[in-house]
Amino acid sequence: MGLPGGWELILIVLVLVLLFGATKLPQMARSLGQSARVFKAEARGMKADEEAAKKAHSEKEQKPELTAGEPSPPPVTSPVEDKQRNESKN
Repeated sequence: MGLPGGWELILIVLVLVLLFGATKLPQMARSLGQSARVFKAEARGMKADEEAAKKAHSEKEQKPELTAGEPSPPPVTSPVEDKQRNESKN
């Protein structure tokens, strides 16, 4: 089923005019437009909040910087690296 063509659109408009009257249609269209704008703004806000949360999460996962006088933590190695290092020393 495709989009309505020329005659179908005219018929739909006539039915709307008969149901709601010519004076109510502009108000309804204006209200629909405002609702669409509010919906788009909320969607943009949710997207911005999601991006901010991702950014905060990624910053939290980064290593903390050392300040003067703090010893550096030992490097994290896997058991395989430890075994290879021990074998190379022997």
